[in-house]
Amino acid sequence: MTSWLQVSLTVSGEQAEAIVEVLARFAPGGVATEHGVRFISPEDEGTPLEVVTVRAHLPMDDKLEETRQKLEESLYCLGMIQPLPAPVFEPIADQNWMEAWKQHYKPIPVGKRLIIVPAWLDSPDASRIAIKIDPGMAFGTGTHPTTQLCLKLIEGFFGDQPSTFDPSGASPVPAALAQAGQAFQPSTVIDVGCGSGILSIAALKLGATSALGMDIDEAAVKASRENAEVNGIAAAQFTLGVGSVAEVLAGRFGVWSALLVLANILAPVIIRLFDDGLADLVAPGGALILSGILEEQVGPVVSVAQAHRMKLVEKRQMGDWVAMRLECWHVGRLER
Repeated sequence: MTSWLQVSLTVSGEQAEAIVEVLARFAPGGVATEHGVRFISPEDEGTPLEVVTVRAHLPMDDKLEETRQKLEESLYCLGMIQPLPAPVFEPIADQNWMEAWKQHYKPIPVGKRLIIVPAWLDSPDASRIAIKIDPGMAFGTGTHPTTQLCLKLIEGFFGDQPSTFDPSGASPVPAALAQAGQAFQPSTVIDVGCGSGILSIAALKLGATSALGMDIDEAAVKASRENAEVNGIAAAQFTLGVGSVAEVLAGRFGVWSALLVLANILAPVIIRLFDDGLADLVAPGGALILSGILEEQVGPVVSVAQAHRMKLVEKRQMGDWVAMRLECWHVGRLER
């Protein structure tokens, strides 16, 4: 059964505002605009095109024909001022949209020990460590190759020892880290650009005793906190805040370095972060895991890493995407 008639017009940016005003008179649910985008540079998140699609939904009731006629008359009059394309009408089936989109998210096994589980589902595999994530508006659902590559490298860093995750925060330091030259130093993780918090949550469940996650987007910080709570991670274990490398080095979060530093960001941003002091966040004997790097960008990233006295020790690839683990051979800052 259908209960809505969608009307849409694809027009110029100048025309869109007038179209929105006309459709709003007849659409009780409001009007949506959709911009096409183009990508100007590797860092561009999407620059809007001039073309805009304006959509509205008319209720399919006994007044539909009258409403549609009046709408078309209004658009005709507007078109007398400046020519407009013909509106496109399409019946839309009624459904629970808030639930329908969730059908596209399924549990995803990652590596040997992890499984990413949508927050509203139970894990189908009790033998794997479940990382529950509600996608929300933050990057990092576990479906993208960059996130999966990062998770595999994190899993490898912690080795095959059983997970000692304890929501109370009482986890002992994993043996693999104690053997890394850090005489029982707390296994803190620093997650630069934490997004949904998925990487920090995985590290905590694999054995890290604490994590610091920061992002320049407040929505990401909020999503990370919510996802941490879903996973039973105490606030004391997972510090979150708005910021980046400079804020960590300035002491804003009370942690200056960590045995494991994560950055799943675009390659040009990673290169800039090295100049901001990214390598200084890695404690002696620790590792830096980077992702969000396209195959052709590996060379420049490795070059800038080497310039900051870091060496590539492991590389993984899925399709065009590459993630890498680097280690430092300099004496970096110690946690204060």
